[in-house]
Amino acid sequence: MKNMELEIVKYLEYLDKELNFSKNTIDSYRKDLADFFCFVNRQGIDYLSINRYDVREYLKYLDELKLKNSTIARRISAIRSFYNYLLSMGIISNNIFNSIRNPKLEKKLPNYLSYEELGDILDSIDISTPTGIRNRLLIEMFYATGCRVSELINIKMSDINFTNKSIRIMGKGSKERIVYYGDYAQIYLNMYLETEFNKDSKYLFLNDKKDAMSVQDVEVIIRYIVKDLALKTHVTPHTLRHTFATHLLNNGADIKSVQELLGHASLNTTGIYTHVSNERLKEVYLKTFNR
Repeated sequence: MKNMELEIVKYLEYLDKELNFSKNTIDSYRKDLADFFCFVNRQGIDYLSINRYDVREYLKYLDELKLKNSTIARRISAIRSFYNYLLSMGIISNNIFNSIRNPKLEKKLPNYLSYEELGDILDSIDISTPTGIRNRLLIEMFYATGCRVSELINIKMSDINFTNKSIRIMGKGSKERIVYYGDYAQIYLNMYLETEFNKDSKYLFLNDKKDAMSVQDVEVIIRYIVKDLALKTHVTPHTLRHTFATHLLNNGADIKSVQELLGHASLNTTGIYTHVSNERLKEVYLKTFNR
């Protein structure tokens, strides 16, 4: 089984160096594959000749853990991807996980902020200090671009086109796209560039130690900003991304454009936001149509 452990390490390095996957995604794959490795080890299964019966036993094991369908689907996807890597390397001749369907996911609507809640967050930030200006710009850029947190913290100064108010983003799987920001974000970007945070750094966003920000830095900042606000919505970096997409659709943007701006590979992924917009339409209809 040592060979499997070694192949997993090489596969994770491949995701990092070749495919430029985010640290969070790689950590998630690492945990899922470690769990699968433990299962294979306990059962005495040869991972190179795993069969349909072995897979059924693994799925039964996952079911007994009472995991959510989304968690099971993620684990299967991680294993399928690992075996496709082994296939591409010529280590195996067939990937049995390509014939295994993911369980049907529970429909979970993304939470997002109302315009009033977003305004409360922005207005609560004290911009009399460089840190406050940075924090305001961080929220403005989340809302203006719809970027993932991993994408936002990796924005370099050289990625920004100040004339067009656009930013080159390197997304999942090293897929490049262009996002845009508006006049409000530009105001705070200009203010931020005058602060001590912008001294000879190639990255746009820096933490209080003047190092490139981590995902954890951003999460701490957002928790700090909203801690004293009586918001109904739980706010995370992804909440701001959801808010960006939902507000666009509520204001008439077409779903294909939203897909491009979010950097979704599939339109199906973006489709979840139409459920939110439809709920909003239904709410407006019921409130305004007396009959």
